[in-house]
Amino acid sequence: MPQTIALVDDDRNILTSVAMALEAEGFAVRSYADPTEALRDITARPPDLAVLDIKMPRMDGMELLGKLRRQSQLPVIFLTSKDDELDEALGLRMGADDYITKPFSQRLLVERIRAILRRQDILRDRAAGAAGGEPPLSRGELVLDPARHVCTWKGRDVALTVTEFLLIKALAQRPGMVKTRDQLMDAAYGEHVYVDDRTIDSHIKRLRRKFKEVDEQFQQIETLYGLGYRYRDKEK
Repeated sequence: MPQTIALVDDDRNILTSVAMALEAEGFAVRSYADPTEALRDITARPPDLAVLDIKMPRMDGMELLGKLRRQSQLPVIFLTSKDDELDEALGLRMGADDYITKPFSQRLLVERIRAILRRQDILRDRAAGAAGGEPPLSRGELVLDPARHVCTWKGRDVALTVTEFLLIKALAQRPGMVKTRDQLMDAAYGEHVYVDDRTIDSHIKRLRRKFKEVDEQFQQIETLYGLGYRYRDKEK
């Protein structure tokens, strides 16, 4: 069965052109110009991934994502109408997996979608007991279970998106070792998809916030300015 993409944008020209591009790549596409209708249908018939415009009347993409996140960890890519760092950072903090600034390359959008869906497929295969599934990774109070996509800190669940999970896993695998932003991009997105440094930084900020919501003293993810990030080799 083809994977289904939900497109939500009040610009019908964008809906039409992007839907045609995705269908040409073998995806099934459901398009919505009305975010209220989109929320209702996505809730009733969850797609594999949603692409949401941020700037929409009546209900913007941020509000729509917030409503979706109350019941689902559906992968989401945001479309922004301008190079607005505040919108991008806020969207990522709210749980979007990625963002693309308009005007955008449809090829880039297709590659971002494929990268996120590949990660989802891997996680589903592992959860179903596929051969070669990774065992849980423990680093002190941190436990990551890739097979079930479960993260706990001090025994408490930390709800992470696929991108966040892959980032904390990449850092925790080698405590004390610095991971550059390029290395983290490869871990989270694959070698053939480019995202800028701000995207990685926004994801790291969101990771820290989620862990601090569970434990205000969480300080395991360190920033090394000009170099990248590392996971503390000892808990402090």
